[in-house]
Amino acid sequence: MILFFCYTTPTMIIVRSGSDTAVGPRRWNEDEHLLIDDVSSHLGSLYTWPLPNASFYAVFDGHGGSEAATYLKDNAMRFFFEDVDLPHTDDDDSFLKELEDSHRRAFLRADLALADDSSHVSSNCGTTALTALVVGRHLLIANAGDCRAVLSRNGVALQISNDHRPTYLPERQRVEELGGTIKFGYLNGELAVTRALGDWHLKRPIGSASPLTAEPDIHRILLTEEDEFLILACDGVWDVMSNEEAVDIVRDQLRQHHNPQQCATELVDHASCLHSKDNLTAIVVYFSYDGDHKRPAFHTYVRQKRKTVCI
Repeated sequence: MILFFCYTTPTMIIVRSGSDTAVGPRRWNEDEHLLIDDVSSHLGSLYTWPLPNASFYAVFDGHGGSEAATYLKDNAMRFFFEDVDLPHTDDDDSFLKELEDSHRRAFLRADLALADDSSHVSSNCGTTALTALVVGRHLLIANAGDCRAVLSRNGVALQISNDHRPTYLPERQRVEELGGTIKFGYLNGELAVTRALGDWHLKRPIGSASPLTAEPDIHRILLTEEDEFLILACDGVWDVMSNEEAVDIVRDQLRQHHNPQQCATELVDHASCLHSKDNLTAIVVYFSYDGDHKRPAFHTYVRQKRKTVCI
């Protein structure tokens, strides 16, 4: 695979990331996640990725067991990078549009792979998937399920992804138009999300439209120096924490130590203190520009420091 991309911006974005995960009150942790700050180095010599600063991150929130989420983590690079054929072009827009289509196909191919016996994943097992790709100054978010991506722009929390739940009206309408039902807030009375990979016991035969789909929503954002960091987290975090609260926590931590790993741990710990009932996983991706790994302390939208008390 050989990719050509015209990198036109003079501003380089340097990313550093950190993550944390916890089982919470559950018996076992069905979450998986992936952090790759340098895609080219990770792929190695067999695959060519010409950009010096392409990064990839993912959160997989499994249900019915951890097998589907683990399968996605173990095979994500193959689905998203190794087995794709992108065009040879020096046009940014054409490349990015094809990259979006490639990510969409990757979700669907991974979903089909989970239906194959060779995956060794039960048809009763599934996972949501949230991915983030940083290519040059472009951020590409793809999501199927209720994990969430939130961007901090000068301290303002911007939710990039949609939560694919029965309570989200566009999803409810889509499900009902395809013959699905919502019972007690669950798809067909069973599933708390309306998009997921796997769960083939709830899907129609391959090739048929199904109320439960692995089709992702995809959003592309041009990053600027106002964009400070990205949070990717599972619903166990967002069930007990607002977007604004999460951004405030990370900003407060970054002012102290510039360590995205500690920021992710603080998010997970805070969600636990708020008595989240689910597994907890968070990724924090910190952006610096022109090689400035320690940008000045944030001055805009600084709120009172939060004190976390666990009871």
